[in-house]
Amino acid sequence: MEDCIFCKIVDGKIPAAKVYEDSKVIGFLDIMPANKGHCLVVPKQHAQTLVEMNEDDLTATITAAKKVANAQSLSFGNAGFNLVMNNGKEAGQIVNHAHIHVIPRFQKDRLRIKWSHLKYEDEEIKEYAEKIKKFI
Repeated sequence: MEDCIFCKIVDGKIPAAKVYEDSKVIGFLDIMPANKGHCLVVPKQHAQTLVEMNEDDLTATITAAKKVANAQSLSFGNAGFNLVMNNGKEAGQIVNHAHIHVIPRFQKDRLRIKWSHLKYEDEEIKEYAEKIKKFI
């Protein structure tokens, strides 16, 4: 994709602070981190969301995210991390190239990832499960 900032990073047209690279994936520091050390793990082949990624790229991307998370923990001493992947504008995706955020977490950081919780009514939970199962 010609206008995609992540494709430009993959192609070397825009610099990035790379932390990982292989034939299918690149990992680099987010320039607007939620916590310092926050990385983005991006498949080199353009796909807008997780459901558009081919299986090989998906496997390579999550495997790279695991490596980056482990390296963060060894580097910074953080005991936890968040993996976040926004898919689509409604989910908060800003760059329309699939990517996983690997965010190191620290005991007293101020980052909060929180959502409200809903409840299913009566048999509604079974209805939702059946709707999803039809397409798997």
